[in-house]
Amino acid sequence: MTAAPSPLRLLALGDSYTIGEAVTAAERWPALLAQRLRQAGVDVGEPQIVAVTGWTTDELAQGMDAAALLPAHDLVTLQIGVNNQYRGRGLDEYAVQFGALLKRAIALAGDRAGRVLVVSIPDWGVTRFAREQGRDPAQIARELDDFNACARDLAEGRGARFVDITPISRRHPELVAGDGLHPSAEQYARWVEAIAPIAREALR
Repeated sequence: MTAAPSPLRLLALGDSYTIGEAVTAAERWPALLAQRLRQAGVDVGEPQIVAVTGWTTDELAQGMDAAALLPAHDLVTLQIGVNNQYRGRGLDEYAVQFGALLKRAIALAGDRAGRVLVVSIPDWGVTRFAREQGRDPAQIARELDDFNACARDLAEGRGARFVDITPISRRHPELVAGDGLHPSAEQYARWVEAIAPIAREALR
């Protein structure tokens, strides 16, 4: 008797946005993505998530070390950098550290760069939290645009896929959780509308 094929393995790497700060586990975007893929007939298991609220690029690298991750995952997502920007850390450092993370993500996808999805950083400058903190939304937008452009260039240069969800965060500043900062379940669902088609293409 032939054993049934195992579900595809999804690995999600990131920070508060990936772990879904302020929403339930079922409302995290990696969980919603897996659900959407199943609805499209793709047999994917529950995502493995390596992400902690507040993590920067170097902290994610340490978290990946601690998780002792092994290839090969069928799809790997990478969304990181907002805390680098929030803490005032530089773009040059981000480029080096993000590049190293991307290299690891590709290795974890079995050296299939096309199976890696880099997801952009949303713009937290439009949120109530930013207003209450007296932060300059224009400066935040400029810096995040620079970080996202860097991530896009690195991803495309290595054959990975880039998904830009930042415009969604800017169009829907009202779709935030009770903390006034992190996306609500509805905003995450809108992200998945953008991410899922690219994930399906990657898995073909």
